[in-house]
Amino acid sequence: MSPWTWTLPCARRSPLRLSGLHVATIGAAFSLLYLFCVFVIPQILRLRFRTDLGWYDLGFYGFGPSKNYASFDYASPRVEISQWDAGCDPRYTFLAPRGDSIAQAGPMILDAAGNLVWMKHNWETTQDFKVQRYQDEDYLTYWEGGEIEGRGFGSWYMLDSTYTQRYEINPVGNYGGDLHEFHITPEGTALVTVYDPTPADLTSVGGPALGWIFDGVFQEIDIESGELLFEWRASRHYPVNSTYEPLRRTGRTRETAFDYVHINSVDTDEQGNYLVSARHTHSVSCIDRTTGELLWTLGGKLNDFTDASDGEATNFAWQHDARWHANNTLTLFDNAAHSNEDSGESRGMTIHLDVTAREATLQTAYYHPQQMKSVSQGNVQILDDGDRVLVGWGHSAAYSEYTPDGQLQCNVHFGASAFFTFGRVVSYRTFKGTWVGHPQNPPDAEVEGNHVYVSWNGATEVVAWRLEAWASDDVSDATSFGVVAQFEKTGFETEIEIPEDMEWPLFRIVALDADGNPLGVTDVLQRDQGMSMDELLHVQNWILYIAFVMAGGGLLAGLYRCICCRRLFRRSNDYQLVPLSEREDDRSPV
Repeated sequence: MSPWTWTLPCARRSPLRLSGLHVATIGAAFSLLYLFCVFVIPQILRLRFRTDLGWYDLGFYGFGPSKNYASFDYASPRVEISQWDAGCDPRYTFLAPRGDSIAQAGPMILDAAGNLVWMKHNWETTQDFKVQRYQDEDYLTYWEGGEIEGRGFGSWYMLDSTYTQRYEINPVGNYGGDLHEFHITPEGTALVTVYDPTPADLTSVGGPALGWIFDGVFQEIDIESGELLFEWRASRHYPVNSTYEPLRRTGRTRETAFDYVHINSVDTDEQGNYLVSARHTHSVSCIDRTTGELLWTLGGKLNDFTDASDGEATNFAWQHDARWHANNTLTLFDNAAHSNEDSGESRGMTIHLDVTAREATLQTAYYHPQQMKSVSQGNVQILDDGDRVLVGWGHSAAYSEYTPDGQLQCNVHFGASAFFTFGRVVSYRTFKGTWVGHPQNPPDAEVEGNHVYVSWNGATEVVAWRLEAWASDDVSDATSFGVVAQFEKTGFETEIEIPEDMEWPLFRIVALDADGNPLGVTDVLQRDQGMSMDELLHVQNWILYIAFVMAGGGLLAGLYRCICCRRLFRRSNDYQLVPLSEREDDRSPV
């Protein structure tokens, strides 16, 4: 080896080391490919991209687009109305959006244009929000509580027209109220559901002889006294093997009881008999109001009816919200799927029953143009005049209106439809109805610069806002206000420009009804005298942005300079090794 030859330790590698590196690389690649196939591809397949989707449904505004307000602390859904005809119901919409992409969950009222009317932010889960009549008075009713695996443990609440809680209803016994049903009957009683863990023999479905079920229970309760009027248990009438729900690892302990029935709605017919929807048995049953015996069952393994529609009237599955109507008509929401892996398309249904002849006929099916597959929740409502039908798509953040023969008239989304299968925005049910609200708190207002933003959460009769300035030289005279201008109410929050020629900096906003009568007055407001805190923060933010840009530019320039200097240094230090003897011979004599 010559004296100037260098050998680096990593210059040579054995074939064995090279092959080991290749094996590790190939193994890592296959592992990544496997993880991609197992975790990523199934999520991609769940996406519902279509050529007719707009920016909203493609998620460009977020999975659950929302509106923020200056005068109100919470955000409301920003809806997308993709179809709206003259025949659409102009009344209010009642829903309770929840999910990972909802800013603040809770019961909400929207107007026909999708503007917020009222909302209440609840920290716990809220479901089944609607208007119900009790003792000749309208109430907002909903369930609130904790939820686990599709069951609830909470209470039902009733708010009057001032949004004051008047009633809290709980089941009779050592139970928590379930989230699925709170229905006020024409007689003024409440039908509620309970999931009660109960020992049971599960050998018929491949389980232990001493196992556990969640028994489907409903109670009829006197609202005023809380007295139990009637109680019914599914386990006394539905065999365990009538279920379509797989046992899997459930049923071994009380905590993991087998939910074989899953009651999700209770109604009454003209005779006062009960109509029960059992999701996991794919059936709707009529129950004698006195004995509790099954009078008949539609659908599932216990079906009593001949299907006059080639199976289309009885082949519903995993259904919700069975309701009885006049002329022997039944409506329900056919989920048709229990998970994203199931095939089937969800639909609303109107079914005519000839109870005497035990014959079922499908009258109308209501389908969504995007071939919806809602794996949970949902409802069907026949609107007051009977000329329209509302379908709430539950797990899919949408509601639609149809003509009686199933023609789509109105379609509204409150979440990006391309991602409906992920359940990031849902509402258990959606309803239409009338409501008059008189909140007890005053209107809210916020002054920003030369504008004031005003809103009044829950006030349904406001049509205009009147700006009044303090017109007295006596500061102690708090009653002297003069009218400056009047503005039409626009949406939930109205933006009002403060006139430049308004002499006094103190003013207030008055809410007016259609006849010009005052309904409420804001607190006294003051026009900004200088730069507001928001404007100051805005200026500071711009200073920070400029500082970050300058710092980043300086850092990049420094890195560029260092790289250039390093290259120049390398070029100026090129050398060649020569034998030591040659270097000694080349030395100049002293």
